[in-house]
Amino acid sequence: MPAFTFFGGKGGVGKTTVSTAYAMRLARDGAQTLIVSTDPAHSVGDLIDQQVGADPVPVADVDGLSAQEIDPQRTVEEHRLQTKRELRDQVSAGLVREIDAQIDMAHQGPGAHEAALMDELIAVMRDADAYDQVIFDTAPTGGTLRLLALPELLGEWIGRLREKREKAMQLYDRAAIGKKQSRRQREGDVILERLRERRDRFRFARETLRSAGRFILVANPDALSVRESTRAVEQLTSYDLPVAGVVVNRITPTPGEDEQGEAATFLRERVAVETSQLQALEAAIDAPILARVPTIAGTPAGAVLEEVGDALEPLV
Repeated sequence: MPAFTFFGGKGGVGKTTVSTAYAMRLARDGAQTLIVSTDPAHSVGDLIDQQVGADPVPVADVDGLSAQEIDPQRTVEEHRLQTKRELRDQVSAGLVREIDAQIDMAHQGPGAHEAALMDELIAVMRDADAYDQVIFDTAPTGGTLRLLALPELLGEWIGRLREKREKAMQLYDRAAIGKKQSRRQREGDVILERLRERRDRFRFARETLRSAGRFILVANPDALSVRESTRAVEQLTSYDLPVAGVVVNRITPTPGEDEQGEAATFLRERVAVETSQLQALEAAIDAPILARVPTIAGTPAGAVLEEVGDALEPLV
């Protein structure tokens, strides 16, 4: 099984740049690597300057690296249609229209997007045997934390649904035919089978995240990012998910001692503020700072990504 690394953090801290640069670094070091974007604002394709879709595609000019951008909306639609097909065989013709309307509303409601995204993420993890490393560029912290909590939360919820479905079937059979076994029980129940399948999928996700996964936060050396990183470490730890540490991105370079003038004064003041914030971060979280990435001039592509990858050497 490959190693799974999730990069997360506050919006705008540079998660996509860091995760893509890290994936490139791993591939150049000889690891078969897949970079997967789970952020709705996909930009991995922009960084590597090529079209990326729902299936892995090789990245040009980087041997051993493939890229993929998950499309949860497509999964929501596929699940909606599949659920309708399966339930039409379980209800009377008169209820089909009402059932269809309820399914449509359920798939537009809160949580549908996250559940679909988790299904896609599980599919990636199950089909990842061709890779040594799978890197996830995730959505901003709040969405990612909700996503990673789903295997635990939905696993328990599905377990309760199975119990209720089994009890309902028993009561139905007793009312209809006494103690005899019904045709539905003999041939199996589609809904129960679906719930078992979902339970197994979420159990796999939970066990894989804990045994082969690690979460790395990306932060900037500022107060807002430090606070959000602190909260994220606490929440991930409460979910029993391994937090490997923090990558601090966009650290201001220190001017030389002989440099003077307004710009040099500003940089020294900025460095002092960032140093204070980094000290606060180290004191607040029970996880190490794994790497410090300097602010690099230029668009994050090509040589810039290589430079970021060099700064991420402690993660390899």
